[in-house]
Amino acid sequence: MSHSAPLIQTPDGTIEAISKALGKNLVSIEEANHEVAVHIHRDALVECMVQLRDECEYQQLVEIAGVDWPDRDPRFEVVYCLLSLTKNHRIRVHLTTNEAQSVPSVTGIWPVAGWLEREVFDMYGVLFSGNADLRRILTDYGFAGHPQRKDFPLSGYVELRYSEEEKRVKYEPVQLAQDFRNFDFLSPWEGADYVLPGDEKTGEGAAKGTPPPPTPKTTDAATQAGAGKATNKQAVKRSVRKPKATGDKA
Repeated sequence: MSHSAPLIQTPDGTIEAISKALGKNLVSIEEANHEVAVHIHRDALVECMVQLRDECEYQQLVEIAGVDWPDRDPRFEVVYCLLSLTKNHRIRVHLTTNEAQSVPSVTGIWPVAGWLEREVFDMYGVLFSGNADLRRILTDYGFAGHPQRKDFPLSGYVELRYSEEEKRVKYEPVQLAQDFRNFDFLSPWEGADYVLPGDEKTGEGAAKGTPPPPTPKTTDAATQAGAGKATNKQAVKRSVRKPKATGDKA
């Protein structure tokens, strides 16, 4: 064995065989980084999956993932990861949809898809027609929104706490204890690109276009600081103490 890592290579004729099996239901197919991505029409999902399982020998459904592209129309992309045990090879099947258009369920082909479709529904809000138990699976029953969408706020819409007065869990609007802050996570040895408060006094790291700080006041000569021979003489006079008077008082 020359290398510890397994060899990842697409079997010869894979792309041609998939293209022939899917026919008109195929939108596009490409291979990049030894990974084959198959794009199909949404309405032909079940038919394509049966052909990929039976004719192309991709027997197992490993994962169903969702992707959110807010600037695209349709907005969402559903990705199916298939594994061939006989070829020891994996492919991805892609289709697009939106909030209103449901995706056909593949639970009739792979029963495990029931939980995977529920996860995509919970996180992205994608509907699957034919799924007999399409409920939330990761969030709470009263959760509002879909957390994996790009426009979902990081703090969420509601928060829950246990109320000692009512002896139950309550949902309340999110209240931040302090203002939301952005952290740049820069190295303290490199320093930030922006000017921190007070840095403008030194003239170092000042922002472009800002006027330089005024010239600081300096003491170039000893006389400007109040020092010199005259000052030394006065200091000696003040430091000399008069001797105390001695003798008995009359």
